[in-house]
Amino acid sequence: MEANPLSYRSAGVDRDAAQRTKRRILELLRSTTTDGVVANPGGFGGLYRMPRTDGKTFLVASADGVGTKLKVATLAGRHTGVGADIVNHCADDILVEGARPLFFLDYIGMGRLEPGIIEQVVEGIAGACRANGCALLGGETAEMPDFYGPGEYDLAGFIVGAVEEARRPGAHRVAIGDRLVALASDGFHTNGYSLLRRLFFDRLSLDVGAPFPGMGDRTVGEVLLRPHRSYVGALLPLIDEDAVRALAHITGGGIPENLDRVIPDGASAVVDTASWAVPPEFRVVAEAGGVAEEEMFRTFNMGVGMVAIVRPHQAAEVVDRLVAAGEQAWIAGTVRAGLAKVLLE
Repeated sequence: MEANPLSYRSAGVDRDAAQRTKRRILELLRSTTTDGVVANPGGFGGLYRMPRTDGKTFLVASADGVGTKLKVATLAGRHTGVGADIVNHCADDILVEGARPLFFLDYIGMGRLEPGIIEQVVEGIAGACRANGCALLGGETAEMPDFYGPGEYDLAGFIVGAVEEARRPGAHRVAIGDRLVALASDGFHTNGYSLLRRLFFDRLSLDVGAPFPGMGDRTVGEVLLRPHRSYVGALLPLIDEDAVRALAHITGGGIPENLDRVIPDGASAVVDTASWAVPPEFRVVAEAGGVAEEEMFRTFNMGVGMVAIVRPHQAAEVVDRLVAAGEQAWIAGTVRAGLAKVLLE
């Protein structure tokens, strides 16, 4: 026998620590239980009872990650927010199809298990699942020595929801004359962070505790780590009432590339960029980084997290309903006949 026999732990994987962490986060999973969850102690997969359907209900699924915003979370030592980010981003993606979230799964990969980080992330995931009305059905934590640097990790999320076929919004329901209703974002959400990190940490040599330029006593970390906003609670009632023709979640690619996806051929979404004041954090990036306006609109949401396309006679009422639900919302344009799918004016 070798003088120094190998074990999984000596190779960098601590299974006992993993089991302790799993036990600690089990209560977080249980706190998200909804009516559809089927108890399955010790199971290899999460169980969810299919919604009753007449064959005209679609399941809608999506998967995403948080990207290099995770590096900012690691620098700041704050991980709860990125847990909320991944749930809200995925929930907003399937909301575009009109889907009500049913359940969520997460994946966390890191070099060496750090229970404090895992618990913060899952706490954020569980809180966002509760807020969105979906169950955290399970997940996977992978420990991969030498693959990630100390304290680094990756985070991915997977969501499933359901929508009645007749109520599914989309390009097929958009008509000339419809109005664009914008819903405000909470800052950068989860896009553009490679550029943001290059600007603030490399070019400006700031750290996460430094004041964010032009924003009073708010720090770089606070501004960059604002969670991705969920629009599920505000928009689902309007979808259920058939008041929304289409939705565009403004993520990577900004307004031009995401709104383009729900505009039919022969129509143009004309966005009135003077209808809102671009939030100061975006102006700071443009000025300090010398970023051209076109590049800003293609990289960032510019203060708009979601666009709803609604019937012209319902636009004012939809705005009022959204404001009453706690959103900042306004009429930001119209759908006209045209060849260009999206026009920023």
